[in-house]
Amino acid sequence: MRILLAEDDSKLGNLIKRMLEKVEVAVDWVTRGDEALECANYSQYDVIVLDWMMPGETGIDVCDHLRKSGYQGAILMLTAKDDISDRVLGLDTGADDYLVKPFEFEELCARLRALARRSTAKLKEDIVQLGDFVLNRSTRSVRFAQTEVQLTSREFQLLDLLVQNRGQVVPREVILDRVWGLEAEISQNNLDAYVRLLRKKINLPEGDVVIQNVRGVGFKLEAHHVC
Repeated sequence: MRILLAEDDSKLGNLIKRMLEKVEVAVDWVTRGDEALECANYSQYDVIVLDWMMPGETGIDVCDHLRKSGYQGAILMLTAKDDISDRVLGLDTGADDYLVKPFEFEELCARLRALARRSTAKLKEDIVQLGDFVLNRSTRSVRFAQTEVQLTSREFQLLDLLVQNRGQVVPREVILDRVWGLEAEISQNNLDAYVRLLRKKINLPEGDVVIQNVRGVGFKLEAHHVC
């Protein structure tokens, strides 16, 4: 299971992260609502856990933005507010569940498991077809016109990230973080070289699927024939 934890209390956030990782739950932890929105837009999570009160954007604001943008993944709200009216507001805004502080760690885990089990929404398609181009996440394979395209693991991750966000500019910093990790020693020139090689490997007809370089920002994949 992979979750996004948005909690501005450093002590509590660090404790939750460490405890969940002990039970083999992968955790991305942020302390601001705007950071939570950015992560939710660029990564796949089984559950998003939002603290009600955070700087940048409140948990309620983040939940509202996600639902209005069409996000269908599971969202759990954490809060010290235990009035019925507050619970109703959280659920009406789009949260799937609500946990009042303080809580037992075992209850948090149980609710996360339940949300992950019953969430029927797919956070991203297993198979994406763009004209004659097919990306299969289950088999981590790419085919064009019935011919398999041989990609390394990094190349597949890079292409998958661009396909997930097709039509949108993906900042260079986001690409480096999601594909290599911020601590990795990879330069902007290395990233440019990866993109050039990826373009050469997929070798799609101009206008079908195009990876564009948005100068000074990042890269964008444009697909004009989506099935």
